[in-house]
Amino acid sequence: MNKLASKTIKKTLLLPDIATQLVADGIITQSDSDSLVNQPKTSKQLALHPLEMVAEANLTNRITDQTLTLERLSQWLADWANQPLFYIDPLKMDASAIANTMSFAFAQRHEILAVNITPTQVVVASAQPFVDGWAENLQHVLKKSIKHVVANPADLKRFTVEFYQLANSVTKATGQSQSSIQNFEQLLQLGSEANPDANDQHIVNIVDWLLQYAFEQRASDIHIEPRREIAQVRFRIDGVLHNVYELPSQVGIAVVSRLKILGRLNVAEKRKPQDGRIKTKGENDKEIELRLSTLPTAFGEKMVMRIFDPDVLLRSFAELGFSNEDSRRWENMAKQPNGIILVTGPTGSGKTTTLYSTLRQLATSEVNVCTIEDPIEMVEPMFNQMQIQSNIELTFADGIKALMRQDPDIIMIGEIRDLETAEMATQAALTGHLVISTLHTNDAPSTITRLIELGVPSYIIKATVLGVMAQRLIRTLCPNCKTPTPIDEEAWTSITAPWRAPLPKNTCRPVGCIECRDTGYKGRAGVYEIMPLSNTLKPLISDHCDLEALRKQAIKEGMHSLRLSGANKVGAGLTTIEEIMRVTPQSMR
Repeated sequence: MNKLASKTIKKTLLLPDIATQLVADGIITQSDSDSLVNQPKTSKQLALHPLEMVAEANLTNRITDQTLTLERLSQWLADWANQPLFYIDPLKMDASAIANTMSFAFAQRHEILAVNITPTQVVVASAQPFVDGWAENLQHVLKKSIKHVVANPADLKRFTVEFYQLANSVTKATGQSQSSIQNFEQLLQLGSEANPDANDQHIVNIVDWLLQYAFEQRASDIHIEPRREIAQVRFRIDGVLHNVYELPSQVGIAVVSRLKILGRLNVAEKRKPQDGRIKTKGENDKEIELRLSTLPTAFGEKMVMRIFDPDVLLRSFAELGFSNEDSRRWENMAKQPNGIILVTGPTGSGKTTTLYSTLRQLATSEVNVCTIEDPIEMVEPMFNQMQIQSNIELTFADGIKALMRQDPDIIMIGEIRDLETAEMATQAALTGHLVISTLHTNDAPSTITRLIELGVPSYIIKATVLGVMAQRLIRTLCPNCKTPTPIDEEAWTSITAPWRAPLPKNTCRPVGCIECRDTGYKGRAGVYEIMPLSNTLKPLISDHCDLEALRKQAIKEGMHSLRLSGANKVGAGLTTIEEIMRVTPQSMR
């Protein structure tokens, strides 16, 4: 890299400048450079940054043999300018603070963006690192030091517009009101203006931004939580909540109202919880469903939106995280003509995903698949789906009774919550139907004792239950940055005892990169504990069942605990021991 060039250049970089330096650094040939510079450009291409033009040419780096992507070219430009490369992560940006640092016109004119603001310093990103005539003026106005960084030019253009539009929408919406009587601790200001209209264009823009970023960041849930003075927006990504934005409280109320309108909820009713759903389109016109839930709190109405990706229905068992042995055991149970299969685990452990994926593979033209849910999670045309409605006394038990007269082959019950539902489920299984449902227990053997506690006789359990599967979701390591590391023998022993699984030579550890937002993890997979109810396990089931004896016999027959299933994924380099220990409690050994 020719570092001397950065000391002499004091101008806007054009395509010939970029091409000449790439040749000087040995990254492209002179022939490539001539082709880049002399090739006719469309009006659309002329509006691009020179790095974007180079990236569009799809050239190969002669030194590393890697394609010259815009990300790699941005890193090269940062090295040339001797400045850090800054990755603009919208989840970590404060749009209002960014907009208050400089005007949109100033940012656009100089092609810069304030990306981090502290009491003493402003970090300013640019894709023209050799142009700094703006810095002195900005430093004089802000009375803070300026730190120069380089950013991807495409990200810089996009987020400059989006951050300022968001900040403008929040400011304009805030200006419409100064009160919020939903906050129990706030004084009622008589005669003040009304809250922002939920259909106001600024509120519409904020909601669109919220959904767009949630889809882009692979969020599974969006939380809008009212606080004393603000509304906190958080995304759950790979099972962990991230703070995204703080809206003024009255804007938060209007955003929730807008979402309630879209979800066909009663906007005027703020005293009791409500449920609804929205169907929209994400990237590439892919349909996405959102399930809405509101809850009255001390500071106003809280909303959580669960995002359902329809592609989940098309995933194979291997893609869900099943090992070959897990798949074989689960499919053997699911192929039975009648009986009950139960999936257990806490909220957010992937039970619904497992049920839907299984039903999707069982739902052929020869069978009638019926579901009863609270609420319907994802709409699937191949299922006959019914939602319980407590307001008209349509419960799970009533729904099963109705479904029995619909000539079903397979019945999916959202959850067995009480004895009445359990009795109807076992009755359906005894009369020749395959029933799949969920329960909330810690592990697979505990499901048997849970059914007994509900009041289901042990002889009915032995006659109907085909098997039980407990599951959890673990974060998987980012494939782009994970690094091999020696195994911690003590930690390995703690998650595999008493099975004494072979010690792998190496495992992998999280590092953090742009792809995973510096978390080291990207995506999630399931770990499973599958217990088929064999002929040797059934005699152990009684009204006073010995849970420990049942567990030991299941282990003898090949059941792997959640921790042991997780250990197999650690050995394969897919996750870490720390993640397994975080998700599966000590009692699950």
